[in-house]
Amino acid sequence: MVTIIVLIVLAPLLVINLFFVAEVAAGLPRSRARHWPAAQGRTTIIIPAHDEEQVIGRTLAGLKAAAGAGFDILVVADNCNDRTADVARVAGVNVVERHDTSRRGKGFALAHARDYLSADPPARVVVLDADCRSDARSLAALAGACQAIDAPAQAINLLEPAPAAGPLVQVSSFAFLMKNLVRQRGLQRLAGSVHLTGTGMCLPWALFADADLATASIVEDVRLGLELARKGRHPRLIGEAVVWSPHADQSQTLGQRSRWEGGYLALARATAPGLLRDGMMRVSPRTLLAGLDLTVPPLALLVLLTGTAFLLTVMLAASGLSSWLPAALLGGVGVAAGLVLLLAWWREGRAFLSPAALVRLPLYPLWKIPMYLKLARSGAPKSWNRTERPGQTGGEGAPPTA
Repeated sequence: MVTIIVLIVLAPLLVINLFFVAEVAAGLPRSRARHWPAAQGRTTIIIPAHDEEQVIGRTLAGLKAAAGAGFDILVVADNCNDRTADVARVAGVNVVERHDTSRRGKGFALAHARDYLSADPPARVVVLDADCRSDARSLAALAGACQAIDAPAQAINLLEPAPAAGPLVQVSSFAFLMKNLVRQRGLQRLAGSVHLTGTGMCLPWALFADADLATASIVEDVRLGLELARKGRHPRLIGEAVVWSPHADQSQTLGQRSRWEGGYLALARATAPGLLRDGMMRVSPRTLLAGLDLTVPPLALLVLLTGTAFLLTVMLAASGLSSWLPAALLGGVGVAAGLVLLLAWWREGRAFLSPAALVRLPLYPLWKIPMYLKLARSGAPKSWNRTERPGQTGGEGAPPTA
């Protein structure tokens, strides 16, 4: 009887681990390169920026060199206390300023950009964070794919490799790659849809114009992608387009992860049950898989939960209160998860995570225990806070996604 109760309690965790293994395994093969047709009409690149004086000039210089004749750039200087708007104007791009301290957040900045563009709307918009970089091939592929599929197109969003950084920064960058490349690619193959990651996403104007943007949600991009998917406009991962974000200093990495993971967990808790219910009631595998993907917590938390449950089941079995079956099942899925993670590192992650840092990977969840305890006490951060990059001080802005 105790064994049956333990299995019932563990069933959700086992399903989550099995889905994680399946999703990563599906995302291991690389996609064949596809040639997207040239986009017709104008594409506007929107850059929400909050106190980004130190990086916006460099971002715009690279972006102007990469963007073709069919692109224009709009910077939304949102509640800035520095010279972000002036630097952007000097760079020769369109700039709008927004001042509303009671309504702060990237979503409000995007809604302001939409209002500004509505008098002469472009064919589509690309949203980029103020510290990101891309290239001409990626921008052309993103705009062309968005036109071809008439749905949101999401670039692969990665952190710049930091081989000289500390192990915690490297592991965090690897976790970012697992979420935004390997698992996104797997979700695309399993469900035909991916999550929007907030930067490097391209939307047809008609979808952007009708979207519920004016929100302070930390993970407004994920929420927007789910809403569009419910309407049948499933975001697609475009393997030919890549957007790079800078990594945080080691001292700032925990705060960087806390903001996004807290918001993501809050969204998953509010959204995943409904998706799972709808998927089963409507017999919709795509909806069911989207819900399962949301139930998978960040990698470190998944390891902590699974490891703790495994130790408890071993203790129960050793005391004779339960059979060894629950421990064997948890151990089996844990080994499978470790194997697919190792394969993903070998195939995609060696530039992001050195062998020396890989050895320390099991310690990564322990480093994040204080963060999860704080999230459990205080909930998800609600402000639009900017992560300090190496060599920078002060200011706030859009949080990176991971």
